Amino acid sequence: MSLQIIVLAKQVPDTRNVGGNAINKDGTVNRSVLPVIFNPEDLNALELAFSLKEQYSGSVITLLTMGPPRAAEIIREGLFRGIDMGYLLTDRVFAGSDTLATSYILYMAIKKIGVFDIIISGRQAIDGDTAQVGPQVAEKLKIPQITYVEKIQSIKNSKIVAERRLERGVEIVECELPILVTVNASASECRPRNARLVQKYKHAKTLFEKKIGSEIYTDLYNIRPYLNLVEWNATDIKADNKQCGFSGSPTKVKKIENVVFKVKDSRRFNSSDSQIEEFILELIKNHAIV
Repeated sequence: MSLQIIVLAKQVPDTRNVGGNAINKDGTVNRSVLPVIFNPEDLNALELAFSLKEQYSGSVITLLTMGPPRAAEIIREGLFRGIDMGYLLTDRVFAGSDTLATSYILYMAIKKIGVFDIIISGRQAIDGDTAQVGPQVAEKLKIPQITYVEKIQSIKNSKIVAERRLERGVEIVECELPILVTVNASASECRPRNARLVQKYKHAKTLFEKKIGSEIYTDLYNIRPYLNLVEWNATDIKADNKQCGFSGSPTKVKKIENVVFKVKDSRRFNSSDSQIEEFILELIKNHAIV
């Protein structure tokens, strides 16, 4: 049995390490000061895909990502680790997409890709924390979904058995293929780059990157076609521009606030139980803990 696997991944600003200049005066994220990384839980999703490929010989992993031209790095990172192919969805029309518009664009791209058995994505992206895109894609495709997946126990007879990690324990779920699953950070960490694959794909580029880069390796892309990374725009996936970007995004973010703790915000306690009790009550009152 072989599987056609699609992994949804995203390049995100590293919001885990932000400073006081991470937010602009207008309340928007100052992306220029934040390094971009492979969304952490999407790496967990990628590792789950690799584990399935190892279990089911002949399986193929396709990575799908949406973003500006620089998001091609996500495809290369996938190739360095072992994916078979990847597609970058990039178009000015896609800029400003909320989860609804993003899921529509991914849905149209998946329709163009065609056959699949399982779609795997991270539970959520660290730049939005909505956990909406995966489920929305499943709804648009009219396929079942399993969220919060930590492990896939088996896939046989067109059925999948998966473990969901929930707040109060683990839930075992069985469902028919095709299916979409979202993966928790508690799942296995993604394997590192493979040195041989890095050497094989280090010059892999999109058409845009080749246009703005050096011409030293021009002939290489004719000799080794696997180095040509595929870019799709709105026209390629036959997307309705009105459902993409700002025009297709009903969500409006009015303000983002960056809270930076300083020394003056700290508080010291002695060994008094009463002080600690008072502090806990204060935290509960401020809804810091429940």
